[in-house]
Amino acid sequence: MKIVSLQSAVAYGHVGNSAALLPLQRLGHEVWPVDTVQFSNHPGYGGFRGMRLPAAHLTAMIEGLAAVGALAECDGLLTGYLGEAGTVEAAVLAADLIRSKRPDALYLCDPVIGDAPHGLYVDPDLPEAFRNRLLPLADIVTPNRFELDWLTRRSVADAAEAAAAARSLLGGPDRRGPRLAMVTGLDIGRDMTVLAVTAEHVWQVRTPRLPFSPEPSGTGDVLAALLFGRLLSGYAVPEALDLAVSGLFAVLEQSVALPRQELALVAAQDAMIAPPRRFAAVALEL
Repeated sequence: MKIVSLQSAVAYGHVGNSAALLPLQRLGHEVWPVDTVQFSNHPGYGGFRGMRLPAAHLTAMIEGLAAVGALAECDGLLTGYLGEAGTVEAAVLAADLIRSKRPDALYLCDPVIGDAPHGLYVDPDLPEAFRNRLLPLADIVTPNRFELDWLTRRSVADAAEAAAAARSLLGGPDRRGPRLAMVTGLDIGRDMTVLAVTAEHVWQVRTPRLPFSPEPSGTGDVLAALLFGRLLSGYAVPEALDLAVSGLFAVLEQSVALPRQELALVAAQDAMIAPPRRFAAVALEL
């Protein structure tokens, strides 16, 4: 499968496209990255060098892919960190151009706007742009708990509330929108919980909490890529969720011993694709 991936890139570390490319490629997909920013490292280090790329540059990149016929071959669009509201129009253009040639192409929108405890770290207008411009175009949305709160204007305290909030993001007979929402970063008891929510079903995967200090960046980017790659390969939602979460956990297990705050993505790439420990997706009655 062929995928356009529109998100951030760093020279050092693994976030955005620098996190998503390897998982997707290891799953057998061809990826055409369009970088929304080019930073030396992620901002979690307290400083970085580089720049956000202008919306006009990103639009030109998408138009260039269309001009050589690449978008007519595209099976999927993945968007992540956009940074500012103006960049959303490049993502809208990509979705429109791809769907004009491939109406069945899948679009996964990872609405990167912030997390707990750091809060919002993008243009304050971006959450509304996600709500109004991108979610109606998406097939899959993958917010973390903080982002789910912002996008739905709800406060999520448990799995039932998270499932209800996620369902409010889904499309229905009378409106466009995602058919699947994956909610990450749910801290329930001693475990970390991920939910996959459709109009009819809710599946839950729980994994042990690992002793990170600080938490590594890029986990959501890797998880979204793994889920998208499995779905594009034809896996049903429960198994795609199981394999994605289990693959990320395998990366985290190898990362926890590192003397730096980065994911051991390259070292753990085999375990990421064939996880030695599987965490089953359990159906919930919610």
